[in-house]
Amino acid sequence: MRIALAQLNPIVGDLEGNRQLVLAAARKAHEAQAELLVTSELVISGYPPKDLLLREGFAKACDRAVESLAPELPPGLGTLVGHPTTHDVPAGRVANAASLLFNGQRVQTIRKCLLPNYDVFDERRYFLCAESAAPLEFLGRRWGVHICEDAWHGEVGTSYHLPSENRRDPIAELAAAGVDCFINLSASPFEIDKPNRREEIVRRHVARHGRPFVFVNQVGGNDDLVFDGNSLVVNAAGQTVQRLKSFDSDLAIVDLDDLPAAAPRPERTRPADLLDALILGLKDYAHKSGFRDCVLGLSGGIDSALACYIAAQAFGPGRVHGLAMPSRYSSQHSVDDAIDLARNLGVDCQIVGIDDMHRAYEAQAVIAEDLLSQPAGLADQNLQARIRGASVMIRSNRHGWLALATGNKSELAVGYCTLYGDMAGGFAVLCDVFKKDVYAMSHYINDVREGQEIIPASSLSKPPSAELAPNQVDQDTLPPYPVLDAILEGLIEQELSIATLSRQFPEEVVRWVATRLDRNEFKRRQMPPGIKLSQRAFGSGRRMPMAARFAWE
Repeated sequence: MRIALAQLNPIVGDLEGNRQLVLAAARKAHEAQAELLVTSELVISGYPPKDLLLREGFAKACDRAVESLAPELPPGLGTLVGHPTTHDVPAGRVANAASLLFNGQRVQTIRKCLLPNYDVFDERRYFLCAESAAPLEFLGRRWGVHICEDAWHGEVGTSYHLPSENRRDPIAELAAAGVDCFINLSASPFEIDKPNRREEIVRRHVARHGRPFVFVNQVGGNDDLVFDGNSLVVNAAGQTVQRLKSFDSDLAIVDLDDLPAAAPRPERTRPADLLDALILGLKDYAHKSGFRDCVLGLSGGIDSALACYIAAQAFGPGRVHGLAMPSRYSSQHSVDDAIDLARNLGVDCQIVGIDDMHRAYEAQAVIAEDLLSQPAGLADQNLQARIRGASVMIRSNRHGWLALATGNKSELAVGYCTLYGDMAGGFAVLCDVFKKDVYAMSHYINDVREGQEIIPASSLSKPPSAELAPNQVDQDTLPPYPVLDAILEGLIEQELSIATLSRQFPEEVVRWVATRLDRNEFKRRQMPPGIKLSQRAFGSGRRMPMAARFAWE
């Protein structure tokens, strides 16, 4: 029994384009003599469709796309396709479904049982769950077809809220019904170490039930989520025998009756995964939103250097436009580093000094007193950042380029960033990247990915500085980044208290970080979208109040 795994990159809402992706994969599978093609969760609509599902006619249009796909598929090839459906559900409701298409017909449709409502997931807002999981019969076999979260029952961090549903295990139900093989259609977003976690979940199901397992995941970026692919097949002995690509579309064929030998797990490092996720996420955000070029400020610092490298990989160097915007406080070496970076990457870079614009503000009588009474004070520093942000946005507006913000998660967490300044833009490349990972990825680029100095060595070695005041460095205001990042990980990723973290770090430092983390939620609400890489990314993955008071302990 030859099964094709189609790891596809759909565009949310592009029903015809997504239908064509499935059709192209089906033709390749048929040429390879596959008997069954498996696609990913909601591949027809793209995942996540969010409130498009609430629009009148959207789910029915997805059903029509499925119905029109069936007669175009190659004869003799069964195709499992994920889609929203209104079939066999109460009026006004929608289900997250997978349908088997065969010889021009929709043969059977199954619905998702477990609807996640945690982290970025909000599926109870849209879908009606299935009441039970049942086998799908095809070509003399019983298939345990299920959808994404149905395989995550009981995993740490999952939550379904209804006690009756918490007691349900769709995989166990399918095993009890005597299925020959499990098939999971997924749209499982990337986060650090999640590919390994998924594989271990699959292996546990195989160890418990003794059936092979086919897992097909979506790939590509959609808004703030990036999907890493990493589809796989595990045999009944618990060995992974087929792996599809990371962060790329792919198609693979396996013979269920003659599975290959175990496939070794590829060596993937944290910097490599983060970098690939960011490149794919930015590339797809731009492509799916209609942007062909981008523009960003190049300060000569490490954050803008890494963001520029990612942009060059996502857009191509010829479509990246940098602006070096020195002020009266900028060092020559920072300008030189920006120019060297642009030369190394082959991207466009122009020098636009901001001092004349800065002095023009100082000459305005109404605000001159505020600025000149405290030279290089907070208002003056933020003004410089906003002049730079406006300069980037002018270029963006004039040419229709995507403006990139380059601040990292460490700075965004404590508000070491300027609204309408360095936060201005259409996409925040590094918003879920701690400073430690900015350095780790930059070293990885030079030492491994490129094997040569692309990011200037001085950008990596000099003390980080916004250069908005004389002799300024970040550590004048912030704790050392290794300390700051460790405290932030405790506060954000683990939701630890000040008391707990103060066993490891000075209490006054922990309290300073915690207070600023809370106070700056209003800034983060106004930041551009960016790619979620962690379990607790700012935005949809971490929903904190702005107008609130809590006495940390």
